[in-house]
Amino acid sequence: MLNHLTRRSGALLIAFALAACAATSTPAAPTSRREPAPTGEAMVTAANPHAVEAALEMLRAGGSAVDAAIAAELVLGLVEPQSSGLGGGGFLLFYDGRSERMTGYDGREWAPAGATPTMFLDARGRPMSFLDAQASGRSTGVPLLIPMLKLAHDDHGRLPWARLFEPAIRLAENGFEVSPRMARMIAGAGERGRLRADFQARAYLFDREGAPLPAGTLLRNAAYATTLRAIAQHGPAAMTQGPIADSIVAAARRNPRGGTLTHTDLQTAQPRRVEPICGAYRVYRVCTLGPPTSGNAVISILGLYERARPQPGGAANADDWAAFLWASRLAYADRDHYMADDQFAPVPTQELYAPAYLDSRASVIDLSRAPSHVSAGQPAGVELYERWGRDDGDDHGTTHLSIVDAWGNAVSMTATVESAFGSQRMASGFFLNNQLTDFAFEPTLNGRPVANAVAPNKRPRSSMSPVIITDRDGDLEMVIGSPGGSSIIGYVARTTIGVLDWNLPVQDAINLSNITARFAPANLEPARLPAGVGEELTRRGWEFRDVTGLEESGIHAIRVTPRGLEGGADPRREGVVGRIPSTAQAAATPPAR
Repeated sequence: MLNHLTRRSGALLIAFALAACAATSTPAAPTSRREPAPTGEAMVTAANPHAVEAALEMLRAGGSAVDAAIAAELVLGLVEPQSSGLGGGGFLLFYDGRSERMTGYDGREWAPAGATPTMFLDARGRPMSFLDAQASGRSTGVPLLIPMLKLAHDDHGRLPWARLFEPAIRLAENGFEVSPRMARMIAGAGERGRLRADFQARAYLFDREGAPLPAGTLLRNAAYATTLRAIAQHGPAAMTQGPIADSIVAAARRNPRGGTLTHTDLQTAQPRRVEPICGAYRVYRVCTLGPPTSGNAVISILGLYERARPQPGGAANADDWAAFLWASRLAYADRDHYMADDQFAPVPTQELYAPAYLDSRASVIDLSRAPSHVSAGQPAGVELYERWGRDDGDDHGTTHLSIVDAWGNAVSMTATVESAFGSQRMASGFFLNNQLTDFAFEPTLNGRPVANAVAPNKRPRSSMSPVIITDRDGDLEMVIGSPGGSSIIGYVARTTIGVLDWNLPVQDAINLSNITARFAPANLEPARLPAGVGEELTRRGWEFRDVTGLEESGIHAIRVTPRGLEGGADPRREGVVGRIPSTAQAAATPPAR
């Protein structure tokens, strides 16, 4: 194995040659092999200390980044059920330090075969309220998180599948303390949502008087442990037939507002192994996943920003922030107009970040003023502009983790149940997603079809953008992602600029103000913005909405530096960074599978 970090710092080489990064065909499964013993350090950053410790446990046992990611996510589904879990889905991007390839995994939920374009319309043909749609069986798509994780494990796991479940099973049986954020989410969903309406959720998250559990409560989940044991033994099949499948279908079909999910749906839907999409950004290569998620919008923002600021001035420079705002408005406009499930609608993915198209889009940027209106562009040769009606709907939940293991492998994974506690319906110890509310509620707008309209077996559009960045030689530079609904795109792009262009330490870049310009006014955290920048942007005509305390990004990132791995966890949530020094794994031998 080559030694890239020796060249830069005396650690491990990670090489990546991108041959067909934007290919649309399904890649073949990686060839099975045995790699040499690890020699480098390892790092994990995720949304909860229990999850980070579970990942580190797998890495100390000789597990890969994929093994660690699976163990962490199983714990996150227990201690952070408002964000992700067995009843949801996700996207995973894997960087192989030996084969010099990236592989994507699409675990986005499918709509049931019985889904219809009008299922979120009321009797008068008007869109249902979001709360009614969310807290219903109609909102639940086929959960594909576990099948996706199993597919990734089959390709890149080192430890036995069942071993990965042990930390979460222990924690479910022994109990964990309800965190402050989880307590706030329970209280909020109990007050504004329908969480108490579900018998299992009420018994699990509220006391006998109906009060939400406070922070510090020791919480056990025996049903979750039982479910994990079944999946550990039988794999994804445990969720498609038998008692777990029965409970999923029963919860999704229960009235009021029951859905159409069936056992056949559970058995039909499958995750996909996909090629990532990649674009150039200065001396870097930015890779993420394509439709139905919107990772291409991250690439577009970075490309537009680069054109507007060929020589960036830094975090205190108002021109840099103005360029980011402009780039965001332009990229979001394209994303909202075109992006959908490319298995059902033609999506101009690569065309939206092609160099010539970005040159054209960037030509309208005027850093001295804010735009009065931004419309979607029309890439050359794309005849889709007049076909679609713009759709502004999206998700608001989610979790993200970033991992680099001692072999130089990396995982960037974003997972979700969509809104807080998903559909607010439990089955077998976990919450079911409300992912189908990411579809457009109205199938047509202004007489034109919406690309992201509901259809049977279709995947709703997503904003999840797990990203892995390499340099031009293919050497690993950064692993990054975030939760946060449609704002994920802006969070990831802004933090990437902070690290790679403004030369900030990873943690400092994460700590900076989020500034999300999908719409006007843009969302801003004024206290986190460098002095004077907000005032100057306002003078140029930008309008802002203060979202301090509301803008809950959960950015988790790792960068390769000459000094080794450098990580950061978003202080807006409860994440931490965990590290294993290079010497701790130097003598580890991969166990037999």
